[in-house]
Amino acid sequence: MQQRPFFVASAAWNFGLGMTWLAVPLYAYSQGLSNAEIGALFAAPVLAQAPLNLAGGAYTDRIGGRRIMLGSCCVVFAAGVWFVFAQGFWMLMAGQIALILSRAAFWPATWAMASELPGERGVQLGRLNAVTNFGQIVGTVLCGFLLAATGFETTFLVLAVTGVVALLAGLATPRGMKKTPSKHAHPLAAYLPLLRKRIMVYTMLCAYLSALPFSLTMSFYPLLLAQFGHGEGESGVLLALRAVGSIFASLLAGRFVRTGPQTLWPVLCGVAVAASISFVPTINHALPIGFWMLVVGAGTAAMTLYFQITISEASSAEERGSALALGGLGWSVSHLSTPLLMGFVADRYGIVTGFYVLGGFALACALLIAATRRWAFARG
Repeated sequence: MQQRPFFVASAAWNFGLGMTWLAVPLYAYSQGLSNAEIGALFAAPVLAQAPLNLAGGAYTDRIGGRRIMLGSCCVVFAAGVWFVFAQGFWMLMAGQIALILSRAAFWPATWAMASELPGERGVQLGRLNAVTNFGQIVGTVLCGFLLAATGFETTFLVLAVTGVVALLAGLATPRGMKKTPSKHAHPLAAYLPLLRKRIMVYTMLCAYLSALPFSLTMSFYPLLLAQFGHGEGESGVLLALRAVGSIFASLLAGRFVRTGPQTLWPVLCGVAVAASISFVPTINHALPIGFWMLVVGAGTAAMTLYFQITISEASSAEERGSALALGGLGWSVSHLSTPLLMGFVADRYGIVTGFYVLGGFALACALLIAATRRWAFARG
Protein backbone atom coordinates (compact mmCIF):
# COMPACT_ATOMS: atom_id res chain seq x y z
CA MET A 1 0.00 0.00 0.00
CA GLN A 2 1.71 3.17 -1.24
CA GLN A 3 -0.12 5.33 1.30
CA ARG A 4 1.24 3.41 4.31
CA PRO A 5 4.51 5.36 4.79
CA PHE A 6 2.53 8.61 4.82
CA PHE A 7 0.30 7.38 7.63
CA VAL A 8 3.28 5.90 9.52
CA ALA A 9 5.07 9.27 9.34
CA SER A 10 1.95 11.01 10.65
CA ALA A 11 1.61 8.51 13.49
CA ALA A 12 5.28 8.83 14.51
CA TRP A 13 5.27 12.64 14.40
CA ASN A 14 2.10 12.77 16.50
CA PHE A 15 3.59 10.23 18.92
CA GLY A 16 6.20 12.85 19.69
CA LEU A 17 3.57 15.56 19.94
CA GLY A 18 1.60 13.49 22.45
CA MET A 19 4.74 13.16 24.57
CA THR A 20 5.19 16.94 24.73
CA TRP A 21 1.68 17.47 26.15
CA LEU A 22 2.66 15.75 29.37
CA ALA A 23 6.42 16.22 29.48
CA VAL A 24 6.75 19.95 28.74
CA PRO A 25 4.21 21.38 31.24
CA LEU A 26 5.36 19.00 33.98
CA TYR A 27 8.99 19.84 33.22
CA ALA A 28 8.17 23.53 33.52
CA TYR A 29 6.22 22.87 36.73
CA SER A 30 9.17 20.93 38.18
CA GLN A 31 11.40 23.95 37.58
CA GLY A 32 9.10 26.18 39.63
CA LEU A 33 7.36 28.15 36.87
CA SER A 34 4.04 29.76 37.86
CA ASN A 35 0.70 29.05 36.16
CA ALA A 36 0.96 32.37 34.31
CA GLU A 37 4.49 31.54 33.10
CA ILE A 38 3.37 28.10 31.94
CA GLY A 39 0.45 29.72 30.13
CA ALA A 40 2.83 32.16 28.44
CA LEU A 41 5.16 29.29 27.59
CA PHE A 42 2.41 27.75 25.49
CA ALA A 43 0.76 30.93 24.22
CA ALA A 44 3.64 33.23 23.25
CA PRO A 45 5.19 30.94 20.58
CA VAL A 46 1.81 30.85 18.83
CA LEU A 47 2.41 34.48 17.82
CA ALA A 48 4.90 32.97 15.40
CA GLN A 49 2.64 30.04 14.49
CA ALA A 50 0.02 32.12 12.68
CA PRO A 51 2.31 33.54 9.94
CA LEU A 52 4.28 30.29 9.81
CA ASN A 53 1.05 28.34 9.35
CA LEU A 54 0.10 30.52 6.38
CA ALA A 55 3.57 30.21 4.91
CA GLY A 56 3.46 26.44 5.36
CA GLY A 57 0.14 26.18 3.54
CA ALA A 58 1.32 28.42 0.71
CA TYR A 59 4.55 26.50 0.20
CA THR A 60 2.66 23.22 0.37
CA ASP A 61 0.90 24.37 -2.79
CA ARG A 62 4.19 25.53 -4.28
CA ILE A 63 6.70 22.73 -3.52
CA GLY A 64 4.49 19.90 -2.27
CA GLY A 65 3.44 18.67 1.15
CA ARG A 66 6.07 15.92 1.29
CA ARG A 67 9.01 18.32 1.55
CA ILE A 68 7.22 20.38 4.20
CA MET A 69 6.50 17.21 6.17
CA LEU A 70 10.16 16.12 6.08
CA GLY A 71 11.35 19.49 7.38
CA SER A 72 8.87 19.29 10.25
CA CYS A 73 10.23 15.90 11.30
CA CYS A 74 13.77 17.31 11.46
CA VAL A 75 12.58 20.10 13.75
CA VAL A 76 11.03 17.59 16.17
CA PHE A 77 14.39 15.81 16.43
CA ALA A 78 16.17 19.09 17.16
CA ALA A 79 13.57 20.11 19.77
CA GLY A 80 13.88 16.79 21.61
CA VAL A 81 17.64 17.20 21.92
CA TRP A 82 17.23 20.82 23.03
CA PHE A 83 14.84 19.98 25.87
CA VAL A 84 17.38 17.57 27.33
CA PHE A 85 19.54 20.58 28.20
CA ALA A 86 16.84 23.25 28.66
CA GLN A 87 16.78 25.02 32.02
CA GLY A 88 14.60 27.99 32.92
CA PHE A 89 11.81 29.87 31.20
CA TRP A 90 13.69 31.17 28.17
CA MET A 91 15.32 27.88 27.17
CA LEU A 92 11.96 26.16 27.50
CA MET A 93 10.45 28.94 25.39
CA ALA A 94 13.01 28.30 22.63
CA GLY A 95 12.08 24.62 22.58
CA GLN A 96 8.41 25.48 22.42
CA ILE A 97 9.01 27.81 19.46
CA ALA A 98 10.69 24.95 17.60
CA LEU A 99 7.71 22.67 18.25
CA ILE A 100 5.34 25.42 17.10
CA LEU A 101 7.33 25.77 13.87
CA SER A 102 7.08 22.05 13.23
CA ARG A 103 3.36 22.00 14.00
CA ALA A 104 2.60 25.03 11.82
CA ALA A 105 4.15 23.34 8.81
CA PHE A 106 3.20 19.70 9.41
CA TRP A 107 -0.56 19.95 9.77
CA PRO A 108 -1.45 21.98 6.63
CA ALA A 109 0.91 19.80 4.59
CA THR A 110 -0.56 16.47 5.74
CA TRP A 111 -4.16 17.71 5.56
CA ALA A 112 -3.63 18.78 1.96
CA MET A 113 -1.91 15.50 1.09
CA ALA A 114 -4.71 13.42 2.64
CA SER A 115 -7.43 15.42 0.84
CA GLU A 116 -5.88 14.35 -2.50
CA LEU A 117 -5.53 10.64 -1.70
CA PRO A 118 -7.58 8.21 -3.84
CA GLY A 119 -10.98 7.41 -2.38
CA GLU A 120 -13.66 9.32 -0.52
CA ARG A 121 -12.25 12.54 0.90
CA GLY A 122 -14.05 12.32 4.23
CA VAL A 123 -12.84 8.76 4.76
CA GLN A 124 -9.21 9.58 3.98
CA LEU A 125 -9.21 12.67 6.22
CA GLY A 126 -10.87 10.56 8.91
CA ARG A 127 -8.11 7.98 8.61
CA LEU A 128 -5.46 10.67 8.88
CA ASN A 129 -7.14 12.10 11.98
CA ALA A 130 -7.45 8.61 13.48
CA VAL A 131 -3.76 7.89 12.85
CA THR A 132 -2.94 11.32 14.25
CA ASN A 133 -4.80 10.63 17.46
CA PHE A 134 -3.44 7.08 17.70
CA GLY A 135 0.07 8.50 17.67
CA GLN A 136 -0.91 11.07 20.27
CA ILE A 137 -2.53 8.54 22.60
CA VAL A 138 0.43 6.16 22.54
CA GLY A 139 2.86 9.03 22.96
CA THR A 140 0.96 10.46 25.92
CA VAL A 141 0.55 7.11 27.69
CA LEU A 142 4.14 6.00 27.22
CA CYS A 143 5.39 9.44 28.19
CA GLY A 144 3.67 9.14 31.57
CA PHE A 145 5.33 5.80 32.26
CA LEU A 146 8.68 7.01 30.89
CA LEU A 147 8.60 10.04 33.18
CA ALA A 148 7.75 7.91 36.19
CA ALA A 149 10.45 5.33 35.40
CA THR A 150 13.34 7.30 33.88
CA GLY A 151 12.81 11.06 34.29
CA PHE A 152 12.79 13.98 31.91
CA GLU A 153 16.13 13.57 30.10
CA THR A 154 15.40 10.07 28.79
CA THR A 155 11.87 11.11 27.84
CA PHE A 156 13.12 13.99 25.71
CA LEU A 157 15.69 11.73 24.04
CA VAL A 158 12.83 9.42 23.04
CA LEU A 159 11.06 12.50 21.63
CA ALA A 160 14.11 13.13 19.42
CA VAL A 161 14.00 9.51 18.22
CA THR A 162 10.35 9.90 17.13
CA GLY A 163 11.46 12.73 14.86
CA VAL A 164 13.96 10.40 13.19
CA VAL A 165 11.35 7.64 12.74
CA ALA A 166 8.89 10.11 11.22
CA LEU A 167 11.60 11.40 8.89
CA LEU A 168 12.47 7.91 7.63
CA ALA A 169 8.80 7.10 7.00
CA GLY A 170 8.36 10.45 5.27
CA LEU A 171 11.29 9.71 2.97
CA ALA A 172 9.50 6.48 1.97
CA THR A 173 6.34 8.41 1.09
CA PRO A 174 5.92 8.41 -2.71
CA ARG A 175 6.87 11.69 -4.34
CA GLY A 176 3.76 11.47 -6.48
CA MET A 177 1.65 12.48 -3.45
CA LYS A 178 2.92 16.07 -3.54
CA LYS A 179 0.60 18.94 -4.42
CA THR A 180 0.12 20.42 -7.87
CA PRO A 181 2.31 23.54 -8.08
CA SER A 182 0.45 26.80 -7.56
CA LYS A 183 -0.04 29.17 -10.51
CA HIS A 184 0.27 32.30 -8.35
CA ALA A 185 3.36 34.46 -8.89
CA HIS A 186 4.06 34.55 -5.14
CA PRO A 187 3.13 31.73 -2.74
CA LEU A 188 1.21 34.05 -0.39
CA ALA A 189 -0.81 35.54 -3.26
CA ALA A 190 -3.20 32.59 -3.03
CA TYR A 191 -4.67 34.06 0.17
CA LEU A 192 -6.08 37.18 -1.51
CA PRO A 193 -9.05 35.45 -3.23
CA LEU A 194 -9.54 33.13 -0.26
CA LEU A 195 -9.95 36.04 2.16
CA ARG A 196 -13.00 37.20 0.19
CA LYS A 197 -14.90 33.99 0.95
CA ARG A 198 -17.29 34.04 3.92
CA ILE A 199 -16.83 30.33 4.40
CA MET A 200 -13.20 30.88 5.40
CA VAL A 201 -14.18 33.09 8.34
CA TYR A 202 -16.75 30.52 9.42
CA THR A 203 -14.31 27.61 9.24
CA MET A 204 -11.77 29.60 11.25
CA LEU A 205 -14.34 29.79 14.05
CA CYS A 206 -14.97 26.03 13.82
CA ALA A 207 -11.23 25.38 13.92
CA TYR A 208 -10.88 27.68 16.93
CA LEU A 209 -13.42 25.70 18.92
CA SER A 210 -12.03 22.33 17.85
CA ALA A 211 -8.55 23.37 19.03
CA LEU A 212 -9.62 24.74 22.41
CA PRO A 213 -9.43 21.39 24.30
CA PHE A 214 -6.23 20.59 22.41
CA SER A 215 -4.70 23.79 23.81
CA LEU A 216 -5.75 22.76 27.32
CA THR A 217 -4.24 19.29 26.81
CA MET A 218 -0.89 20.90 25.99
CA SER A 219 -0.91 23.11 29.06
CA PHE A 220 -3.49 22.85 31.86
CA TYR A 221 -5.10 19.41 31.77
CA PRO A 222 -1.85 17.89 33.13
CA LEU A 223 -1.70 20.54 35.85
CA LEU A 224 -5.32 19.90 36.87
CA LEU A 225 -4.61 16.18 37.17
CA ALA A 226 -1.43 16.85 39.15
CA GLN A 227 -3.36 19.15 41.51
CA PHE A 228 -5.99 16.44 41.96
CA GLY A 229 -3.23 14.04 43.06
CA HIS A 230 -2.96 11.81 39.99
CA GLY A 231 0.53 10.49 39.23
CA GLU A 232 2.36 10.76 35.90
CA GLY A 233 1.33 7.31 34.70
CA GLU A 234 -2.35 7.76 35.55
CA SER A 235 -2.34 11.28 34.09
CA GLY A 236 -0.90 9.94 30.85
CA VAL A 237 -3.71 7.38 30.57
CA LEU A 238 -6.43 9.96 31.33
CA LEU A 239 -5.04 12.44 28.81
CA ALA A 240 -4.79 9.67 26.23
CA LEU A 241 -8.55 9.04 26.50
CA ARG A 242 -9.10 12.33 24.67
CA ALA A 243 -7.25 10.82 21.74
CA VAL A 244 -9.21 7.53 22.08
CA GLY A 245 -12.46 9.45 21.64
CA SER A 246 -10.96 11.24 18.66
CA ILE A 247 -9.88 7.98 17.00
CA PHE A 248 -13.34 6.43 17.16
CA ALA A 249 -15.04 9.64 16.04
CA SER A 250 -12.61 10.06 13.13
CA LEU A 251 -13.14 6.51 11.86
CA LEU A 252 -16.90 6.43 12.37
CA ALA A 253 -17.82 9.97 11.39
CA GLY A 254 -15.80 10.21 8.16
CA ARG A 255 -18.62 8.73 6.08
CA PHE A 256 -21.37 10.77 7.72
CA VAL A 257 -20.04 14.32 8.15
CA ARG A 258 -21.97 16.73 5.95
CA THR A 259 -21.38 20.38 5.21
CA GLY A 260 -23.83 23.14 4.33
CA PRO A 261 -26.11 25.54 6.22
CA GLN A 262 -28.71 22.92 7.16
CA THR A 263 -26.55 20.54 9.17
CA LEU A 264 -26.38 20.93 12.96
CA TRP A 265 -23.19 18.85 13.07
CA PRO A 266 -20.80 21.64 14.18
CA VAL A 267 -23.28 23.04 16.70
CA LEU A 268 -23.84 19.71 18.43
CA CYS A 269 -20.09 19.05 18.48
CA GLY A 270 -19.48 22.49 19.96
CA VAL A 271 -22.01 21.97 22.75
CA ALA A 272 -20.42 18.59 23.58
CA VAL A 273 -16.98 20.22 23.77
CA ALA A 274 -18.27 22.98 26.05
CA ALA A 275 -19.98 20.51 28.39
CA SER A 276 -16.93 18.25 28.66
CA ILE A 277 -14.58 21.14 29.51
CA SER A 278 -16.96 22.42 32.19
CA PHE A 279 -17.66 19.06 33.80
CA VAL A 280 -14.17 17.50 33.83
CA PRO A 281 -13.13 19.17 37.14
CA THR A 282 -16.44 18.64 38.98
CA ILE A 283 -15.59 15.19 40.42
CA ASN A 284 -12.03 14.18 41.28
CA HIS A 285 -12.22 10.56 40.23
CA ALA A 286 -10.64 8.76 37.28
CA LEU A 287 -13.95 7.43 35.88
CA PRO A 288 -15.84 10.72 35.36
CA ILE A 289 -12.65 12.49 34.27
CA GLY A 290 -11.97 9.71 31.77
CA PHE A 291 -15.54 9.88 30.45
CA TRP A 292 -15.37 13.63 29.79
CA MET A 293 -11.98 13.24 28.15
CA LEU A 294 -13.55 10.72 25.76
CA VAL A 295 -16.41 13.13 25.02
CA VAL A 296 -14.15 16.09 24.38
CA GLY A 297 -11.98 13.96 22.09
CA ALA A 298 -14.95 12.78 20.03
CA GLY A 299 -16.42 16.27 19.78
CA THR A 300 -13.21 17.92 18.66
CA ALA A 301 -12.43 15.17 16.13
CA ALA A 302 -15.86 15.47 14.53
CA MET A 303 -15.54 19.26 14.43
CA THR A 304 -12.07 19.00 12.88
CA LEU A 305 -13.37 16.66 10.17
CA TYR A 306 -16.21 19.09 9.49
CA PHE A 307 -13.99 22.09 8.86
CA GLN A 308 -11.45 20.05 6.86
CA ILE A 309 -14.12 18.69 4.52
CA THR A 310 -15.87 22.06 4.25
CA ILE A 311 -12.65 23.82 3.23
CA SER A 312 -11.64 21.04 0.82
CA GLU A 313 -14.97 21.25 -0.97
CA ALA A 314 -14.85 25.05 -1.12
CA SER A 315 -11.33 25.25 -2.64
CA SER A 316 -9.61 24.11 -5.82
CA ALA A 317 -6.75 21.60 -5.82
CA GLU A 318 -4.07 24.21 -6.54
CA GLU A 319 -5.07 26.36 -3.55
CA ARG A 320 -6.08 23.64 -1.09
CA GLY A 321 -2.95 23.82 1.06
CA SER A 322 -3.41 27.57 1.42
CA ALA A 323 -7.14 27.21 2.12
CA LEU A 324 -6.60 24.59 4.83
CA ALA A 325 -3.87 26.71 6.40
CA LEU A 326 -6.10 29.79 6.39
CA GLY A 327 -9.04 27.93 7.88
CA GLY A 328 -6.69 26.33 10.37
CA LEU A 329 -5.62 29.80 11.49
CA GLY A 330 -8.38 29.40 14.07
CA TRP A 331 -6.17 26.73 15.65
CA SER A 332 -3.33 29.23 16.01
CA VAL A 333 -5.58 31.83 17.61
CA SER A 334 -6.93 29.19 19.99
CA HIS A 335 -3.43 28.05 20.95
CA LEU A 336 -2.60 31.69 21.72
CA SER A 337 -5.69 32.80 23.61
CA THR A 338 -6.60 29.65 25.56
CA PRO A 339 -3.40 29.26 27.65
CA LEU A 340 -3.27 33.02 28.33
CA LEU A 341 -6.91 33.17 29.48
CA MET A 342 -6.58 29.97 31.48
CA GLY A 343 -3.33 31.08 33.11
CA PHE A 344 -4.83 34.45 34.05
CA VAL A 345 -7.97 32.93 35.62
CA ALA A 346 -6.12 30.02 37.28
CA ASP A 347 -3.64 32.31 39.04
CA ARG A 348 -6.42 34.51 40.45
CA TYR A 349 -9.34 32.17 41.06
CA GLY A 350 -7.94 28.64 40.81
CA ILE A 351 -7.54 26.13 38.02
CA VAL A 352 -10.98 24.57 38.56
CA THR A 353 -12.67 27.94 38.09
CA GLY A 354 -10.59 28.37 34.96
CA PHE A 355 -12.13 25.24 33.44
CA TYR A 356 -15.62 26.55 34.20
CA VAL A 357 -14.81 29.85 32.50
CA LEU A 358 -13.34 28.10 29.45
CA GLY A 359 -16.40 25.84 29.23
CA GLY A 360 -18.71 28.86 29.16
CA PHE A 361 -16.55 30.48 26.50
CA ALA A 362 -16.71 27.30 24.38
CA LEU A 363 -20.51 27.32 24.66
CA ALA A 364 -20.58 30.93 23.42
CA CYS A 365 -18.47 29.86 20.40
CA ALA A 366 -20.90 27.01 19.63
CA LEU A 367 -23.85 29.41 19.71
CA LEU A 368 -21.99 31.80 17.40
CA ILE A 369 -21.41 28.96 14.93
CA ALA A 370 -25.14 28.22 15.01
CA ALA A 371 -25.95 31.87 14.29
CA THR A 372 -23.53 32.25 11.37
CA ARG A 373 -24.11 29.01 9.42
CA ARG A 374 -26.49 30.38 6.79
CA TRP A 375 -24.48 33.59 6.36
CA ALA A 376 -21.30 31.59 5.73
CA PHE A 377 -22.80 29.43 2.97
CA ALA A 378 -24.78 32.23 1.30
CA ARG A 379 -23.54 33.24 -2.16
CA GLY A 380 -21.98 36.61 -2.64
